[in-house]
Amino acid sequence: MVCKRADAGGHVHADATGRLFVVATPLGDVADLSPRAARVLAEADVVLAEDTRRTGLLFKRLGLAAKGFSSLHDHNEQARLDQVLGLLAQGLTLALVSDAGTPLLSDPGYRLVRACREAGHAVSPVPGPSAVTAALSAAGLPPYPFTFLGFLPRKTSDIRRLFEKHAQTGATLVFFERKTRLGKTLAAAFSALGERECVVAREMTKTFEEFLPGRLSDLAAAPPEVLGELTVVVGPAMDDGQPTPADEVRRVAAEVAREGLRPKETARRVAARVRGWSAAQVYDLLLVSK
Repeated sequence: MVCKRADAGGHVHADATGRLFVVATPLGDVADLSPRAARVLAEADVVLAEDTRRTGLLFKRLGLAAKGFSSLHDHNEQARLDQVLGLLAQGLTLALVSDAGTPLLSDPGYRLVRACREAGHAVSPVPGPSAVTAALSAAGLPPYPFTFLGFLPRKTSDIRRLFEKHAQTGATLVFFERKTRLGKTLAAAFSALGERECVVAREMTKTFEEFLPGRLSDLAAAPPEVLGELTVVVGPAMDDGQPTPADEVRRVAAEVAREGLRPKETARRVAARVRGWSAAQVYDLLLVSK
């Protein structure tokens, strides 16, 4: 057979190995799909989709005809690797898409891209919509540096530990959350991070798009009643240039101590929530206060 390949622009050539395109698809408004992305999807020999039915509906809305679909999701990605590498070895052009936005950002595909690189197959991004950058661009919070946390763990204790890990980085935090877990997650964020500005973004680029700003304490106490897909942006620590007063440090320590932690762990958590205090300084303050 005559092998084909597509160059980084999506144009097909003969007698070479295949290429995998990682294609960003719309979050909601189909007009956000770039002309290059539409061409790559239409010309790909196989489209690897997280949900083939959902991607099929997208193709129908765009007026595109797919040559072939194959599923690739969290539960079958490892098992699909040999099959996909075999298709690329035949010189076929493949396109990887997620349900919406940019693949690999909390979606499957990392193992596949890594395997393609290791096997010597070209991988090209076709950039476009991303819930992460869309939320950052419209939230009105410091956009950089930022840390993307993806979907958070299920256990509240694990969520809190994750936030504590990033409490002192000075970065804005971005993560995805489900509506049923939003209140618990915001409460864990306030417990671990202290008071910060926060924006809950829902249904971006869709009819009921909404950005809900507030402080973590307020949003945790009264979580917004929301539907749809959520992207949460939490700003860096609020710093007025002055260290947190000792009385406020003691108050936060008393709140944290209710969890029954050891003194040094309590001091570490308090230091993550206040300004201008190290864990050692908090520990010394609590010893003196006894």
